[in-house]
Amino acid sequence: MGRATYGAARHRKKVGILKDARGFRGGRRNRYRLAKEAVVRSRVNAFRDRRRRKRDFRALWVTRLTAACRMRGISYSRFVYGLVMARIELNRKMLSEVAIHAPRDFDALVGLAKKHQPNAKAA
Repeated sequence: MGRATYGAARHRKKVGILKDARGFRGGRRNRYRLAKEAVVRSRVNAFRDRRRRKRDFRALWVTRLTAACRMRGISYSRFVYGLVMARIELNRKMLSEVAIHAPRDFDALVGLAKKHQPNAKAA
């Protein structure tokens, strides 16, 4: 009995891996064993970084808001707390966009946040 080598299916699998390795440098582009390792690694990185991207963007928005708040004489944490007390439900992405593209509207939000701060004399 002949040895089964999965000829057509195995060829399709190799073609798929090499297709996914297009754009890689050196032998990782056209040598199957190296390409397979590189593709697996790239998929691991892509999976991890899809989640990381969300973290990175939130950190960017918070950094922008911190700078915008400090320019207006309030800390970021007090600003967010004031918005919560004022029952304003805008996420950090939208607040960041408002701070950049509509500074007057952001000034109004800062004013509302300052107005809804608790008295600091209790400390």
